Amino acid sequence: MQFKTPYVAKLIYPGLLWDMPSDENKIYLTFDDGPHPEITPLVLNLLDNYNAKATFFCVGENVKKHPETFEFLKQKGHAVGNHSHNHLNGWKTANKDYYKNVELANKLIDSKLFRPPYGRISPSQIKHLKKDYKIIMWSALSYDFDARVSKKECLERSIKNSTAGTIIVFHDSEKAKEKMLFALEGYLKHFSKSGIEFCALK
Repeated sequence: MQFKTPYVAKLIYPGLLWDMPSDENKIYLTFDDGPHPEITPLVLNLLDNYNAKATFFCVGENVKKHPETFEFLKQKGHAVGNHSHNHLNGWKTANKDYYKNVELANKLIDSKLFRPPYGRISPSQIKHLKKDYKIIMWSALSYDFDARVSKKECLERSIKNSTAGTIIVFHDSEKAKEKMLFALEGYLKHFSKSGIEFCALK
């Protein structure tokens, strides 16, 4: 399990955004797979409590199902990104189908930020999508989606693997709900005490 992105991954894919400058006292919270009509508002409430901003990488079909939740998170001042329309694995999808799916999502999301589901994207897909999108990866994973990881470990590992400039991934999904909410609150509390600012990506 790689809670922290190995340096070699950044060398293999140097054109992707893995982390932000470490000289600013900022961490970049990101949430994948939403919006969800019950879970996303719980996340927004927690973020409000700590004056935190985040970036939500939304699945197009979920935006289509829950447009009010999508609009609400934007009204709260958070950034949005494209996570494809049907959460496609780039390694298992023909390029033309992948691009079509990303564009279908973007008709609803309207963002120049893109995160490939599962982090799986081929060099040819990167080359094509970089013409129109900034491709965002991550420097730390919370593993809030993994049944093998307890909520306590999720929190502890997230804190341990984060420093100024970290882009961390949580999920506003049913699968991750319990661990994500526990870890997110502890994470916000911990780093707020250090004077860290939580910012959205641009």
